[in-house]
Amino acid sequence: MKTVTLIKSGKAEAAFQQIEMPTPSPQEGEVLIRVEAFGLNFADVLARLGLYKEAPPLPCVLGYEAVGTVEEVGDGVDSSWIGKRVTAFTRFGGYAEFVTTQASGIAEIGDMDAGKAAALATQYGTAWYMAMDRAFLREGDAVLVHSAAGGVGTALTQILKQKGCIIFGTTSSEAKFQYLRDNGVDHPINYKTHDYAEEINKISDKKITTSFNAVGGRSFKKDMKLITEGGTVFTYGAASRAGQGGGIFANLGLLFSMGFTHPLFLLMQSKSIIGANMLHVGDHQPDVLSACISGVVKWAEEGKINPLVGESYPVAEIAQAHSALENGQTTGKIVMTW
Repeated sequence: MKTVTLIKSGKAEAAFQQIEMPTPSPQEGEVLIRVEAFGLNFADVLARLGLYKEAPPLPCVLGYEAVGTVEEVGDGVDSSWIGKRVTAFTRFGGYAEFVTTQASGIAEIGDMDAGKAAALATQYGTAWYMAMDRAFLREGDAVLVHSAAGGVGTALTQILKQKGCIIFGTTSSEAKFQYLRDNGVDHPINYKTHDYAEEINKISDKKITTSFNAVGGRSFKKDMKLITEGGTVFTYGAASRAGQGGGIFANLGLLFSMGFTHPLFLLMQSKSIIGANMLHVGDHQPDVLSACISGVVKWAEEGKINPLVGESYPVAEIAQAHSALENGQTTGKIVMTW
Protein backbone atom coordinates (compact mmCIF):
# COMPACT_ATOMS: atom_id res chain seq x y z
CA MET A 1 0.00 0.00 0.00
CA LYS A 2 1.03 3.62 -0.47
CA THR A 3 1.66 5.78 2.57
CA VAL A 4 2.52 9.43 3.12
CA THR A 5 5.41 8.97 5.54
CA LEU A 6 6.94 11.62 7.76
CA ILE A 7 10.67 11.10 7.18
CA LYS A 8 12.10 14.17 8.94
CA SER A 9 11.00 16.99 11.20
CA GLY A 10 10.82 20.52 9.90
CA LYS A 11 9.32 22.36 6.96
CA ALA A 12 6.46 20.63 5.18
CA GLU A 13 8.06 20.61 1.72
CA ALA A 14 10.91 18.38 2.90
CA ALA A 15 9.16 16.35 5.59
CA PHE A 16 7.06 13.82 3.64
CA GLN A 17 7.67 11.04 1.17
CA GLN A 18 5.35 8.51 -0.45
CA ILE A 19 6.57 5.06 0.56
CA GLU A 20 5.23 1.57 -0.17
CA MET A 21 4.53 -0.47 2.96
CA PRO A 22 2.88 -3.84 3.61
CA THR A 23 -0.88 -3.68 4.11
CA PRO A 24 -1.55 -4.28 7.82
CA SER A 25 -3.82 -7.02 9.17
CA PRO A 26 -6.47 -6.24 11.78
CA GLN A 27 -5.73 -7.56 15.25
CA GLU A 28 -8.27 -8.48 17.91
CA GLY A 29 -10.88 -5.77 18.22
CA GLU A 30 -9.71 -3.97 15.07
CA VAL A 31 -10.94 -3.37 11.54
CA LEU A 32 -9.00 -2.81 8.31
CA ILE A 33 -10.21 0.16 6.26
CA ARG A 34 -9.51 0.92 2.62
CA VAL A 35 -9.02 4.70 2.80
CA GLU A 36 -10.55 7.10 0.29
CA ALA A 37 -9.77 10.29 2.23
CA PHE A 38 -8.13 11.44 5.43
CA GLY A 39 -8.10 14.73 7.31
CA LEU A 40 -5.47 17.03 8.75
CA ASN A 41 -5.38 18.31 12.32
CA PHE A 42 -3.13 20.89 13.95
CA ALA A 43 -1.60 18.12 16.04
CA ASP A 44 -0.23 16.77 12.74
CA VAL A 45 1.61 20.07 12.26
CA LEU A 46 3.07 19.85 15.76
CA ALA A 47 4.11 16.24 15.10
CA ARG A 48 5.84 17.27 11.87
CA LEU A 49 7.71 19.98 13.75
CA GLY A 50 8.84 17.44 16.34
CA LEU A 51 6.75 19.08 19.07
CA TYR A 52 4.16 16.36 19.73
CA LYS A 53 5.46 13.72 22.11
CA GLU A 54 2.60 11.31 21.34
CA ALA A 55 3.80 10.86 17.75
CA PRO A 56 5.65 7.63 16.86
CA PRO A 57 9.40 7.77 16.19
CA LEU A 58 10.51 8.68 12.67
CA PRO A 59 9.86 7.52 10.06
CA CYS A 60 6.16 7.29 10.82
CA VAL A 61 2.72 7.64 9.28
CA LEU A 62 0.62 10.38 10.86
CA GLY A 63 -3.15 10.73 10.75
CA TYR A 64 -5.96 10.70 13.31
CA GLU A 65 -8.88 9.96 11.03
CA ALA A 66 -9.82 8.26 7.81
CA VAL A 67 -12.90 7.72 5.69
CA GLY A 68 -13.29 4.52 3.72
CA THR A 69 -14.71 1.02 3.52
CA VAL A 70 -14.15 -1.80 6.00
CA GLU A 71 -12.27 -4.60 4.22
CA GLU A 72 -11.53 -7.02 7.06
CA VAL A 73 -12.26 -7.42 10.76
CA GLY A 74 -10.19 -8.92 13.54
CA ASP A 75 -11.26 -11.40 16.19
CA GLY A 76 -14.11 -10.19 18.32
CA VAL A 77 -15.49 -7.75 15.74
CA ASP A 78 -18.87 -8.30 14.09
CA SER A 79 -18.30 -9.37 10.46
CA SER A 80 -21.30 -7.31 9.37
CA TRP A 81 -18.96 -4.29 9.36
CA ILE A 82 -17.28 -5.64 6.22
CA GLY A 83 -18.31 -3.58 3.19
CA LYS A 84 -19.66 -0.68 5.24
CA ARG A 85 -18.45 2.85 4.61
CA VAL A 86 -17.24 4.46 7.82
CA THR A 87 -15.52 7.42 9.40
CA ALA A 88 -12.78 6.32 11.75
CA PHE A 89 -10.68 7.71 14.57
CA THR A 90 -7.17 6.36 14.05
CA ARG A 91 -4.30 6.35 16.52
CA PHE A 92 -1.91 7.49 13.79
CA GLY A 93 -1.59 5.66 10.46
CA GLY A 94 -4.36 7.57 8.67
CA TYR A 95 -2.07 8.93 5.92
CA ALA A 96 -2.23 5.62 4.04
CA GLU A 97 -4.30 3.66 1.53
CA PHE A 98 -5.18 1.17 4.27
CA VAL A 99 -5.33 1.61 8.03
CA THR A 100 -6.25 -0.55 11.01
CA THR A 101 -8.04 0.89 14.00
CA GLN A 102 -10.17 -0.17 16.96
CA ALA A 103 -13.76 -0.96 16.07
CA SER A 104 -14.82 1.32 18.93
CA GLY A 105 -13.50 4.25 16.88
CA ILE A 106 -15.69 3.86 13.79
CA ALA A 107 -19.22 4.84 12.76
CA GLU A 108 -21.17 4.05 9.61
CA ILE A 109 -21.74 7.05 7.33
CA GLY A 110 -23.54 5.70 4.25
CA ASP A 111 -23.06 8.03 1.28
CA MET A 112 -22.01 11.09 3.31
CA ASP A 113 -19.49 13.41 1.62
CA ALA A 114 -15.97 12.17 2.45
CA GLY A 115 -14.74 15.58 3.54
CA LYS A 116 -17.62 16.11 5.95
CA ALA A 117 -17.22 12.61 7.30
CA ALA A 118 -13.49 13.11 7.85
CA ALA A 119 -14.21 16.10 10.08
CA LEU A 120 -16.48 14.11 12.35
CA ALA A 121 -14.08 11.58 13.88
CA THR A 122 -11.40 13.76 15.48
CA GLN A 123 -12.48 17.39 15.37
CA TYR A 124 -16.21 17.02 15.93
CA GLY A 125 -15.55 14.09 18.26
CA THR A 126 -13.26 16.29 20.37
CA ALA A 127 -15.81 19.11 20.36
CA TRP A 128 -18.59 16.70 21.37
CA TYR A 129 -16.48 15.28 24.19
CA MET A 130 -15.93 18.74 25.65
CA ALA A 131 -19.26 20.45 24.96
CA MET A 132 -21.63 17.49 25.41
CA ASP A 133 -19.85 14.95 27.58
CA ARG A 134 -17.90 17.14 30.03
CA ALA A 135 -19.34 20.67 30.02
CA PHE A 136 -22.38 21.79 31.98
CA LEU A 137 -23.88 24.53 29.83
CA ARG A 138 -27.22 26.27 30.01
CA GLU A 139 -29.10 28.20 27.35
CA GLY A 140 -27.83 31.79 27.31
CA ASP A 141 -24.39 30.99 28.73
CA ALA A 142 -21.58 33.09 27.27
CA VAL A 143 -18.68 30.98 26.01
CA LEU A 144 -15.32 31.69 24.39
CA VAL A 145 -14.02 29.59 21.48
CA HIS A 146 -10.40 30.16 20.52
CA SER A 147 -9.35 29.48 16.91
CA ALA A 148 -13.03 29.54 16.02
CA ALA A 149 -12.38 29.23 12.27
CA GLY A 150 -10.41 26.01 12.68
CA GLY A 151 -11.74 22.49 12.56
CA VAL A 152 -12.53 21.99 16.25
CA GLY A 153 -13.55 25.64 16.59
CA THR A 154 -16.05 25.23 13.76
CA ALA A 155 -17.42 22.08 15.37
CA LEU A 156 -17.65 23.63 18.84
CA THR A 157 -19.51 26.65 17.49
CA GLN A 158 -22.16 24.50 15.83
CA ILE A 159 -22.64 22.28 18.87
CA LEU A 160 -22.70 25.22 21.31
CA LYS A 161 -25.22 27.05 19.13
CA GLN A 162 -27.50 24.01 19.38
CA LYS A 163 -27.26 24.39 23.16
CA GLY A 164 -28.30 28.06 22.92
CA CYS A 165 -24.99 29.60 24.00
CA ILE A 166 -23.76 33.12 23.22
CA ILE A 167 -20.45 32.59 21.42
CA PHE A 168 -17.35 34.80 21.36
CA GLY A 169 -14.90 33.47 18.78
CA THR A 170 -11.30 34.48 18.16
CA THR A 171 -9.50 34.40 14.83
CA SER A 172 -6.32 35.82 13.34
CA SER A 173 -7.96 37.78 10.52
CA GLU A 174 -11.04 39.91 10.04
CA ALA A 175 -11.34 38.28 6.62
CA LYS A 176 -12.66 35.24 8.52
CA PHE A 177 -15.35 37.20 10.40
CA GLN A 178 -18.10 36.39 7.91
CA TYR A 179 -17.23 32.70 8.05
CA LEU A 180 -17.52 32.83 11.83
CA ARG A 181 -20.84 34.68 11.74
CA ASP A 182 -22.27 32.30 9.15
CA ASN A 183 -21.22 29.38 11.35
CA GLY A 184 -22.90 30.83 14.45
CA VAL A 185 -20.34 32.99 16.26
CA ASP A 186 -22.15 35.95 17.79
CA HIS A 187 -19.07 38.09 18.43
CA PRO A 188 -15.94 37.50 16.26
CA ILE A 189 -12.70 39.00 17.62
CA ASN A 190 -9.37 39.46 15.87
CA TYR A 191 -6.91 38.47 18.59
CA LYS A 192 -3.94 39.84 16.63
CA THR A 193 -5.24 43.40 16.64
CA HIS A 194 -7.25 43.42 19.86
CA ASP A 195 -6.94 42.07 23.38
CA TYR A 196 -9.78 39.55 23.28
CA ALA A 197 -10.45 39.76 27.03
CA GLU A 198 -10.84 43.53 26.86
CA GLU A 199 -13.08 43.21 23.80
CA ILE A 200 -15.34 40.69 25.53
CA ASN A 201 -15.71 42.98 28.55
CA LYS A 202 -16.56 45.91 26.23
CA ILE A 203 -19.13 43.95 24.26
CA SER A 204 -21.05 42.36 27.09
CA ASP A 205 -21.61 42.55 30.84
CA LYS A 206 -22.32 38.84 30.79
CA LYS A 207 -19.42 36.83 32.22
CA ILE A 208 -17.82 33.99 30.28
CA THR A 209 -18.79 30.66 31.84
CA THR A 210 -16.63 28.41 29.67
CA SER A 211 -13.53 28.81 27.51
CA PHE A 212 -12.42 26.28 24.90
CA ASN A 213 -8.71 26.90 24.47
CA ALA A 214 -6.59 25.25 21.76
CA VAL A 215 -3.83 27.86 21.97
CA GLY A 216 -2.24 27.52 25.38
CA GLY A 217 0.53 29.90 26.44
CA ARG A 218 -0.51 33.23 27.93
CA SER A 219 -4.07 32.85 26.67
CA PHE A 220 -4.68 30.08 29.20
CA LYS A 221 -3.69 32.30 32.11
CA LYS A 222 -5.82 35.09 30.69
CA ASP A 223 -8.83 32.77 30.35
CA MET A 224 -8.55 31.69 33.98
CA LYS A 225 -8.99 35.33 34.98
CA LEU A 226 -11.70 35.96 32.40
CA ILE A 227 -14.13 33.18 33.32
CA THR A 228 -16.70 33.74 36.02
CA GLU A 229 -16.74 31.99 39.39
CA GLY A 230 -18.01 28.51 38.72
CA GLY A 231 -16.54 28.62 35.21
CA THR A 232 -14.39 26.13 33.32
CA VAL A 233 -11.43 26.33 30.97
CA PHE A 234 -11.10 23.44 28.55
CA THR A 235 -7.58 23.02 27.23
CA TYR A 236 -7.11 20.82 24.19
CA GLY A 237 -4.09 22.15 22.32
CA ALA A 238 -0.96 24.27 22.39
CA ALA A 239 -0.95 26.02 19.03
CA SER A 240 1.18 28.80 20.52
CA ARG A 241 4.02 26.26 20.71
CA ALA A 242 4.29 26.16 16.89
CA GLY A 243 7.03 28.37 15.48
CA GLN A 244 8.89 28.50 18.80
CA GLY A 245 11.53 25.95 17.89
CA GLY A 246 12.40 22.78 19.74
CA GLY A 247 14.30 22.03 22.89
CA ILE A 248 13.80 22.25 26.61
CA PHE A 249 13.87 26.06 26.78
CA ALA A 250 10.94 26.40 24.38
CA ASN A 251 9.04 23.79 26.39
CA LEU A 252 9.79 25.61 29.63
CA GLY A 253 8.72 28.87 28.01
CA LEU A 254 5.32 27.36 27.20
CA LEU A 255 5.01 25.99 30.73
CA PHE A 256 5.84 29.26 32.46
CA SER A 257 3.69 31.35 30.09
CA MET A 258 0.63 29.33 31.11
CA GLY A 259 1.22 30.10 34.78
CA PHE A 260 0.66 27.88 37.79
CA THR A 261 -2.75 27.22 39.29
CA HIS A 262 -3.07 25.87 42.81
CA PRO A 263 -6.03 23.67 43.83
CA LEU A 264 -6.88 26.11 46.63
CA PHE A 265 -7.35 28.85 44.04
CA LEU A 266 -9.77 26.62 42.15
CA LEU A 267 -11.57 25.79 45.38
CA MET A 268 -11.96 29.39 46.49
CA GLN A 269 -13.41 30.56 43.18
CA SER A 270 -15.08 27.27 42.22
CA LYS A 271 -13.26 27.26 38.88
CA SER A 272 -12.21 24.18 36.99
CA ILE A 273 -9.75 23.10 34.30
CA ILE A 274 -10.46 20.14 32.02
CA GLY A 275 -7.98 18.71 29.55
CA ALA A 276 -9.12 16.90 26.41
CA ASN A 277 -6.88 14.45 24.56
CA MET A 278 -8.88 12.02 22.43
CA LEU A 279 -5.93 9.65 22.01
CA HIS A 280 -6.06 8.90 25.70
CA VAL A 281 -9.85 8.88 25.82
CA GLY A 282 -9.77 6.24 23.08
CA ASP A 283 -7.08 4.24 24.87
CA HIS A 284 -8.72 4.20 28.28
CA GLN A 285 -12.43 4.89 27.66
CA PRO A 286 -13.21 3.41 24.24
CA ASP A 287 -16.91 3.42 25.01
CA VAL A 288 -16.77 7.20 25.49
CA LEU A 289 -14.93 7.65 22.18
CA SER A 290 -17.54 5.47 20.46
CA ALA A 291 -20.38 7.52 21.95
CA CYS A 292 -18.78 10.79 20.82
CA ILE A 293 -18.31 9.65 17.21
CA SER A 294 -21.77 8.09 17.06
CA GLY A 295 -23.26 11.28 18.50
CA VAL A 296 -21.75 13.60 15.91
CA VAL A 297 -22.61 11.29 13.02
CA LYS A 298 -26.23 11.17 14.21
CA TRP A 299 -26.41 14.95 14.53
CA ALA A 300 -24.86 15.38 11.08
CA GLU A 301 -27.45 13.04 9.58
CA GLU A 302 -30.21 14.98 11.36
CA GLY A 303 -28.87 18.30 10.07
CA LYS A 304 -28.11 19.71 13.54
CA ILE A 305 -24.46 20.17 12.60
CA ASN A 306 -22.86 20.68 9.20
CA PRO A 307 -19.16 19.82 8.94
CA LEU A 308 -17.55 22.48 6.76
CA VAL A 309 -14.77 21.48 4.38
CA GLY A 310 -12.28 24.27 3.83
CA GLU A 311 -10.04 22.75 1.20
CA SER A 312 -9.59 19.36 -0.44
CA TYR A 313 -6.12 18.41 -1.70
CA PRO A 314 -4.80 15.38 -3.58
CA VAL A 315 -2.26 13.39 -1.58
CA ALA A 316 0.56 14.69 -3.79
CA GLU A 317 -0.04 18.17 -2.31
CA ILE A 318 0.40 17.17 1.34
CA ALA A 319 3.14 19.78 1.85
CA GLN A 320 0.94 22.63 0.58
CA ALA A 321 -1.93 21.51 2.80
CA HIS A 322 0.30 21.27 5.89
CA SER A 323 1.79 24.70 5.26
CA ALA A 324 -1.63 26.30 4.83
CA LEU A 325 -2.84 24.79 8.11
CA GLU A 326 0.34 25.77 9.96
CA ASN A 327 0.14 29.39 8.77
CA GLY A 328 -3.51 29.91 9.69
CA GLN A 329 -4.66 30.19 6.07
CA THR A 330 -7.47 27.67 6.40
CA THR A 331 -11.06 27.51 7.59
CA GLY A 332 -13.01 24.36 8.36
CA LYS A 333 -11.70 20.88 7.62
CA ILE A 334 -8.65 20.18 5.44
CA VAL A 335 -9.07 16.91 3.57
CA MET A 336 -6.62 14.80 1.58
CA THR A 337 -7.84 12.36 -1.08
CA TRP A 338 -6.17 9.36 -2.71
